[in-house]
Amino acid sequence: MQQHRLVDQQFGQVAQAYLTSAVHAQGADLDALAALAQSVPHAKVLDLGCGGGHVSFAMAPHVAAIVAYDLSEDMLGVVAAEAARRGLTQLRTQAGRAEALSFDDGAFDIVATRFSAHHWYDVRKGLAEARRVLKPGGKLVIVDIVAPEAPLLDTLLQTAEVLRDASHVRDYRVSEWQAMLAEAGFQPGTPRTWKLTMAFDSWIARIRTPQVRADAIRHLFDHAADEARAYFAVAPDHSFAIDAMMIEAV
Repeated sequence: MQQHRLVDQQFGQVAQAYLTSAVHAQGADLDALAALAQSVPHAKVLDLGCGGGHVSFAMAPHVAAIVAYDLSEDMLGVVAAEAARRGLTQLRTQAGRAEALSFDDGAFDIVATRFSAHHWYDVRKGLAEARRVLKPGGKLVIVDIVAPEAPLLDTLLQTAEVLRDASHVRDYRVSEWQAMLAEAGFQPGTPRTWKLTMAFDSWIARIRTPQVRADAIRHLFDHAADEARAYFAVAPDHSFAIDAMMIEAV
């Protein structure tokens, strides 16, 4: 199955779970995105890989227009219904791939993507497209899970992620993000990082991980090196902590 179809299949069936997910629906990064929207009068914004729509909901009250863009039509249906419930008339939805944006050059003041890029088939193409659709001086904001720089820790994280969700591609390291942004013609700012605690049972339930894969993750964590278990703060119930990053680029 092609990657974009796999992503659509994985997330279309669990769209409502991502709307209500506490991990996705809250965070200081959403407050920062709302503040950014307020700082750009009459901004036009693209929420790239919108998922449950939380970036769009945070920014929409402060902008002229925002497009919630995602592969999954089912996810977009949930976002559109919630936007209507909230009275967010500035928000519209559109389906498509990050690597092939159907917008004119320089169409947006801000492009924001949150917890999406680790599913993209080709991040470099996605970044090139983001740059194309931004106005000169426009801003790209990326929020995502990031891998540790140490290979041991990186490998453990990617293995757990793909076992949980077959559509996972890669959690990139901060250094990889900085290099890819520069390569795409952006000037990346200083990244902000923090820890996210993932409650194991809700983490696997949200994406409907099959039992055999969930058990494999438990086994993986149980038999990981001590330094890896310590880094990810693996708890007795297999809940754990991962790194998240927010980086702005002009």
